[in-house]
Amino acid sequence: MFKKVLVANRGEIAIRIFGTLRDLGIRSVAVYSEADRESPHVIAADEACEIGPPPAAESYLQFGKIIEAARKTKCDAIHPGYGFLSENPLFVEAVQTAGLVFIGPSADAMRQMGDKGEARQLAEHAGVPITPGASAMQNPKEIGKAARKLGLPVLLKAAAGGGGKGMRLIREAREISEAIGAAQREAQASFSDSRLIVEKFIQPARHIEVQIIADQQGNTIALGERECSLQRRHQKIIEESPSTAVSKSLRDELQRAASKLAKAVGYTSAGTIEFLLGQDDSFYFMEMNTRLQVEHPVTEAVTGVDLVRLQLEVAAGKKLPLAQKDVQLRGHAIEARLYAEDPNREFLPMTGEVLALQWPNLPGFRVDSGIMAYQKIHAHYDPMLAKLITWGPDREQARQRLIHALRETAILGLTTNRDFLIELLKSTEFSSGETYTGTLATWMSERDLSHELESEMLVAAAVAADRSFAKQAGNSISGEQDPYSPWRSLGGWRHLG
Repeated sequence: MFKKVLVANRGEIAIRIFGTLRDLGIRSVAVYSEADRESPHVIAADEACEIGPPPAAESYLQFGKIIEAARKTKCDAIHPGYGFLSENPLFVEAVQTAGLVFIGPSADAMRQMGDKGEARQLAEHAGVPITPGASAMQNPKEIGKAARKLGLPVLLKAAAGGGGKGMRLIREAREISEAIGAAQREAQASFSDSRLIVEKFIQPARHIEVQIIADQQGNTIALGERECSLQRRHQKIIEESPSTAVSKSLRDELQRAASKLAKAVGYTSAGTIEFLLGQDDSFYFMEMNTRLQVEHPVTEAVTGVDLVRLQLEVAAGKKLPLAQKDVQLRGHAIEARLYAEDPNREFLPMTGEVLALQWPNLPGFRVDSGIMAYQKIHAHYDPMLAKLITWGPDREQARQRLIHALRETAILGLTTNRDFLIELLKSTEFSSGETYTGTLATWMSERDLSHELESEMLVAAAVAADRSFAKQAGNSISGEQDPYSPWRSLGGWRHLG
């Protein structure tokens, strides 16, 4: 096993990986930009190296700076986390050229599965169902012709990447030209590649993904499914495992298809195969994420497996410690992503300072967080603050626990989506388990905002009162340092490090 590992990431995922490294007795190294000098992930690591200015392009996306930090601290390996360089085959090759181990799949597997057009062809050759559509094209006229031939509605997707970038839904013929232009511009800006694929838009459908992990000896296992149908701007906000729509027999089919595709590309490490699931239980391959997923904690909760530990063991050449028959799903887990954003303003990312912070202490609860009190939240990075995960013996108990956990979560000084998440978890749509990719948009168009506005006013009043008390005391400090602060009387505050 490795002696020292650098995590080429920040925030909650870096802290989460450090936790497993610590459990295994492996020393950890953090990298950070100037803006993150005092961030929790820097404090959580055994060592830390500054790698540049706040913009990610000048720090977290710089191959040379990250590899130099690994060499300087005498690391054996680099774990990319997710986002940033986690799916960049050039980074994988640079790490390996430097004589370090990349904790993830090969550059070749990344290239094959990172290109959606090529991935579609690979899936089809492997006998995995694919969504009806057309392969990657660059000519706008050809893309438009393919869309019309396929029949509206269709979905345009960037061939070279994911995350909702370069994605456009076309419902009417008059939208075709504008949608193609917008999708290509966004794809070019995000991935330096304007090619698009055209797929039939299946509705109603669920977004189902299967977690796989494979070792270097050719063993591949699937660890159940996650449902991720509730998304805004094509980005997930609530995920759960197992899905209410997946039976035991359907799960077996999905897992077989996912493992078959992973083996077809000689995949190693953790990865996720994403599918669209129709109401008739037909499913179609969408894409593969060649990295650890944001929502991996729900899989860990229902399987009892530490996915980061398995990644490390596989990268070190070890055989997987369990076979497919050993994988058992237990209970139900739900994850909610807590963002610094305003749901009432089209999920506009927000910045500010965390004036006060408290996480609940509840049974069946886990928080993966990258923030602490008095930390400034900048516009340079993704606005996700934390992930709140609850487990229960059944879905309803997991749902109630997550609502309770969110209610007991306090973050002052920032506009967040906390109340929005509570409202969504309490909705008839979610409580019934009838969630589809179009559910959130429909639900939002019908929701009542009056109670949320009232909640925002109460928070604003509390922050104003806190500052007023501090000012009256002739003191510029706030929160628990301020003897006049109303938050001081609550007790039990814990700043996550």
